[in-house]
Amino acid sequence: MQNTASKSPAAKPVTPARPSFFGDIIAELKKVNWPTRDEIRKLTVMVLVVSFGVGAVLGALDYGLSFLVDHFLLK
Repeated sequence: MQNTASKSPAAKPVTPARPSFFGDIIAELKKVNWPTRDEIRKLTVMVLVVSFGVGAVLGALDYGLSFLVDHFLLK
């Protein structure tokens, strides 16, 4: 015995819309909060300053440790 009450002749299987991969990328890129030119400039300067600062500290530490090794351990 079949259950005919759950089947209706007008009902069609619903297939989900297949989104486009590139269309999704474009939609997501439109949602991005892009930085302004002034923000980019400030952040770039900050990265350069921090990079040079860390490089100077590491260079000074390397020079100091090399000096100590050369004068006290390799005498």
